[in-house]
Amino acid sequence: MENDYLLEVKRLTTRFHTQHGVAHAVNGVSFGMYPGEILGVVGESGCGKSVTAQSIMRLIPEPPGRIEKGEILYGGKDLVSLSRHEMQAIRGDRISMIFQEPMTSLNPVKTVGKQIGEVYALHRGASKKESLEKAVEMLEKVQVPEARRRVKEYPHQLSGGMRQRVMIAMALACDPEILIADEPTTALDVTVQAQIMDLMLKLQDKQKTAIMMITHDLGIIAEMANRVIVMYAGRIVETAPTRTLFHETGHPYTRGLMDSVPVIGTKDTNGNSRLTEITGMVPSLYDLPEGCSFAPRCPHQSERCRTEMPPLFAVSPGHEVRCWLCGSAREKGAAA
Repeated sequence: MENDYLLEVKRLTTRFHTQHGVAHAVNGVSFGMYPGEILGVVGESGCGKSVTAQSIMRLIPEPPGRIEKGEILYGGKDLVSLSRHEMQAIRGDRISMIFQEPMTSLNPVKTVGKQIGEVYALHRGASKKESLEKAVEMLEKVQVPEARRRVKEYPHQLSGGMRQRVMIAMALACDPEILIADEPTTALDVTVQAQIMDLMLKLQDKQKTAIMMITHDLGIIAEMANRVIVMYAGRIVETAPTRTLFHETGHPYTRGLMDSVPVIGTKDTNGNSRLTEITGMVPSLYDLPEGCSFAPRCPHQSERCRTEMPPLFAVSPGHEVRCWLCGSAREKGAAA
């Protein structure tokens, strides 16, 4: 099925060379996206989710960052090898991105209509009038009320939810095949979060855009994603169809993420609301452990975990886990 991938990332390695040393942000990550699917990417802050997305978009600041190895294959081309001009023709057109905080992504001195229109004009060669009409059309599509008036307003005049809708309108203006959404609801209250998620699902269903949904919120993943990638310390530690991930969790880190989600009505022995946490700290990207990066925090660690990095073991169709426990279980099953 690999030939059916719309986008394929192979052995992606992205590092940042700083005065403190080399930060190993993304370490040999490989995955693919199918047309029209929603791929969830989940993990704690600093696990490499956003850097992976920025690498795909070729938005890594150079220096200090650099894509050191790997390929990003799209439309028969390796995006890593494209010139800046060639990549600009794809970015915002065939592949778009919604950023985490719209207030820092939108230009404060330009109206939202002008900013949406500029994307359309750049990639479609539209006139100023056509671009403005497209901006109105896109704001209506993302359910911004009084769109013809709103196009004349500046980002600071809009609420957080409205600014995020503007970002979505910009990203979808040229009908991209792939949309990367990097924590698109983090700064919003829960009611607006639900509205934005519902909007994205409706637009995805209508336009058949493939979405990479980057988040730390497992609730969003459960509701939206077809498949899930779990990242830790710059590596994929588990990947599976969403239902499989939640019902047949393989990696101790994924299980820790699941257990750390608050459950209403769960109490400890003192009658207080119980909140489970993953013990320990995320390792420094400047000094990753020799073996499995999760080993220092893992309740099931062994000597092999501390000295040898496990590969991704296939435990069922479409389900891979980077854990020696899964490897041992597979070997025992084969022996039996």
